[in-house]
Amino acid sequence: MQPQGNPGPPGLDPMPKPLRDPKPMLDHVIAQWGGHQDLWVFGYGSLIWRPEFGFVERHPARVHGWHRALKMWSRVNRGTVENPGLVFGLLSGGSCRGMVFRVPAADGLEALGRLWLREMPTGVYDPRWLDCATAHGSVRALAFTLSRRSPNFTGNLDEERYRQIFASAVGRYGSSLDYAQQTLLELRRHSIHDAALARLVKLAEAGVPRK
Repeated sequence: MQPQGNPGPPGLDPMPKPLRDPKPMLDHVIAQWGGHQDLWVFGYGSLIWRPEFGFVERHPARVHGWHRALKMWSRVNRGTVENPGLVFGLLSGGSCRGMVFRVPAADGLEALGRLWLREMPTGVYDPRWLDCATAHGSVRALAFTLSRRSPNFTGNLDEERYRQIFASAVGRYGSSLDYAQQTLLELRRHSIHDAALARLVKLAEAGVPRK
């Protein structure tokens, strides 16, 4: 029998208090970047199809030592406190194909501000600079990784739990199923194959009644 997974931290408000203060984390990233060179950002989930910041180029990229996993609880964007949804985290181990975006140095601070409002309001991610391999060479890009020690890490979920979440979880940006489907479509559009995500979407769609 597979572990059922961590049901998530109980009693979170619709906009939960930060797990960590996100501002010092932003300040640290800005200091590491320096502001003198263009900013690179690695997207592996919804950033691929809805970046919400300006960029001048993007390329498919691969990072080693990390993989995309639909194992992060969402109680605002793709679910609620009563019915949590799921979003992607970048977990250690394996490799991950996604997209890197180049932001001109002059626009870097604005882009980071937008990213922090969207990705880091509760300080759940661990921002890291990762080496990303592209067809044009390697770039060092900012990525939002997730620790397995985070209270928002789901642990292992069985197939029935995924079906339940996909069938019912909806947040302010839509459903968990829509999020997974859109990410899969965009990955395929860029010839990026994610067998684990494809399997989960197929599992979910098999349980959704046709209209």
